[in-house]
Amino acid sequence: MQKNKRSWHQPLSRVAVCAAFGLASAAAHADRFGVQFAAGVADRDIKKADIGVSWDPGLTWWEIGGFHFTLVGEGHVSYWHTTEDNAVHPNIWEVGITPVVRFVKSGGYFRPFIEAGVGVRLLSHTRITEDFSVATAFQFADMVGVGMIFGDRQNYQVGYRFQHLSNGGIKEPNPGINFSQLYLQYNF
Repeated sequence: MQKNKRSWHQPLSRVAVCAAFGLASAAAHADRFGVQFAAGVADRDIKKADIGVSWDPGLTWWEIGGFHFTLVGEGHVSYWHTTEDNAVHPNIWEVGITPVVRFVKSGGYFRPFIEAGVGVRLLSHTRITEDFSVATAFQFADMVGVGMIFGDRQNYQVGYRFQHLSNGGIKEPNPGINFSQLYLQYNF
């Protein structure tokens, strides 16, 4: 049994090391990092404050009429608060990551874009009020949005996002929750 255990551990550890070196190499050549601040409201009287970091590795493809697609990675830490009288956990923490695909104008002082992404989140509590529970701490977070990158060095970004969190049917109940968010970002 030990031999079988080792036989798959060695190739798996080699793949993990190669992946780590590949990610480190990509991060070392990253085009841009950004810091994002967002605020939003949910359809269930929940307010959300969010701080995020973004990484734009400069990947672009499909140039179409002065626009192109790009991929951006984001990490988020959020704080939810509800003022409902029957709140069980009025304060919830959320952490997660999301890869975002963006269709953005290729040049100019103002560069509008549309974006979409699907990520994962972990919540500090699953029950928010006496009659509202999301059942699992693990949630999927899908998002669509619009925004604008601007400035002489494209350092500034503003946008609006519609975000839906749900556990994807892993466990019931799965009511989901929808947020409308505005965000500001500074790119280094």
